[in-house]
Amino acid sequence: MDLQIIGKFIKERRKEKKLTQVQLANKLNVSEKTISKWECGNGFPDTSLMLPLCKILEISANELLSGKILTSDEYKMQAENNLIQLKAREEHNHKFLLTVENVIGYMASITFLILIFVASFIDMATWLRIVLIVIGFIEFVVAIHFCLCIEKDAGYYECAHCHNKYIPTYKQVLFSMHYGRTRYMKCPKCNKKSWQKKVTK
Repeated sequence: MDLQIIGKFIKERRKEKKLTQVQLANKLNVSEKTISKWECGNGFPDTSLMLPLCKILEISANELLSGKILTSDEYKMQAENNLIQLKAREEHNHKFLLTVENVIGYMASITFLILIFVASFIDMATWLRIVLIVIGFIEFVVAIHFCLCIEKDAGYYECAHCHNKYIPTYKQVLFSMHYGRTRYMKCPKCNKKSWQKKVTK
């Protein structure tokens, strides 16, 4: 999936429809800058915008992903190729988010420990100790919340019994026993509890 080719294709179709970037942006409820970003190959429409964009430009989603108008012979072959590329892109994004989760988790833990250490061992006013501890605690809780959101949404958990891959609820992630990225949860398909590993594909 070549973003430069897709961007050029969006630009060509927009001009064929006699639309300015501003007019297209207004139809999609996005900024003109967003359209410019797509057309320059520096970004790609969000999945929620793909179908509305295709409707306006009178193309199929498959043609958008291919960056060209497809003949009937090319259509099926290109559809499979696009699905493979989208899956690879999704897997890459999931891995990136899980790396971000690690960074946030480690940084939050280190910051929390430093603030607690400073409040405990350095001579200062009592009110300042309390402020440092409260700041450390709030920062830690907020960071853990973000980490759990990423943990929930990036990738899937795979049931050890039926091998169903699914995205759990925030509540399941929050309250399940875990070690690393393996959690003891109930599978929504077979309703059995097991230690389920996080997978990105």
